[in-house]
Amino acid sequence: MSQNISSTQRRPSVGVRVGSVTIGGGAPVVVQSMTNTDTENEVATAVQVAQLAHAGSELVRITVNTAIAAQAVSAVRARLDDMGCHVPLVGDFHFNGHKLLTEYPDCAKALAKYRINPGNVGHGRKRDEQFATMIETACKYDKPVRIGVNWGSLDPELLVRIMDENARSKDPQDAGYVMREALITSALESAARAEEIGLGRDHIVLSCKVSGVQDLIAVYRDLAARCDYALHLGLTEAGMGSKGIVASTAALAVLLQEGIGDTIRISLTPEPGGDRTREVVVAQEILQTMGLRAFVPLVAACPGCGRTTSTYFQELAENIQSYVREQMIVWREQYEGVEYMTLAVMGCVVNGPGESKHANIGISLPGSGEKPVAPVFVDGQKTVTLKGDNIAGEFRQIVDEYVQAKYPKKSGND
Repeated sequence: MSQNISSTQRRPSVGVRVGSVTIGGGAPVVVQSMTNTDTENEVATAVQVAQLAHAGSELVRITVNTAIAAQAVSAVRARLDDMGCHVPLVGDFHFNGHKLLTEYPDCAKALAKYRINPGNVGHGRKRDEQFATMIETACKYDKPVRIGVNWGSLDPELLVRIMDENARSKDPQDAGYVMREALITSALESAARAEEIGLGRDHIVLSCKVSGVQDLIAVYRDLAARCDYALHLGLTEAGMGSKGIVASTAALAVLLQEGIGDTIRISLTPEPGGDRTREVVVAQEILQTMGLRAFVPLVAACPGCGRTTSTYFQELAENIQSYVREQMIVWREQYEGVEYMTLAVMGCVVNGPGESKHANIGISLPGSGEKPVAPVFVDGQKTVTLKGDNIAGEFRQIVDEYVQAKYPKKSGND
């Protein structure tokens, strides 16, 4: 009755420690997210980081783009620690990271990882020097880095070089191949240079982000076959709403099923005033529905049809799903394995009883014209029939009692 855990064979990779979190090396796939606050506003940034962590983000990336933002990083870290939120912070650097990391050592120390885009750290000799400065800083403070290549900011000199090599080849490839090869070459050559400077392979994570689903799949398949660095997956600029969710899921699910990917981020564009934590929930749900991780009890619910003219079962499904997500904040601290619990909220007699029996706890609400009662099934057995105006409250109580009886208490919570 519990959730199936995938037997997908993970691609071997070198583990990278980021604060208290391990990426790769056989560790579970890590969920990360990014703030959209102005880091110069340390209060707003700390609040949003805490919200993302509270939602389940295991790493949170923040923008570090100005001197004031760099100065604010240690204050953000301190505020989070005061709040009891110890999620590792990743600094996102572009163009001037070499200056900010050297001029503001408190920033360099407070961050758990640096994100470096080799396409915008300068050009020619300046690029080499500035990249080296960032890697040397990482070595100095024992910090890992993500070398994050993006097809929107590829090093133009490298791209020209790959194009020329392809043109001279006896079997020249199309433009898509050239772009993918440039992305991968940029990542691998930058990683090799970082190792030459002194940064260990166990301090390097790679990513090659694009916004096309098929391109992302092709790039990561090739990259995964050519190295054993830990890999960060994400469809860059995925978009807003259902488009962003569907595109990210379509791309990442294929790669994750093939064992590729050690940490993921869903780059959703929130609606104006929208909830930034949505990207965390989507990332968790991708991993959980694939059986790669378990975060919260999953609620199965039927889509509704002509038999379910009442919206009551939809309201109950939403109510229960919200309830278990909120309760997990408490449950995960008290009980072992509760995240694997499954629930079913069904709307009529057609599939209701059967689906309810497959879940740890299921309820089959009456459809149109059916007797106004709701049988409840616990571990496949009918235990009680609910009726009246308080079905939601009584069902929540059944869930609470099941958790308390079924899952062992963690040490220190006896």
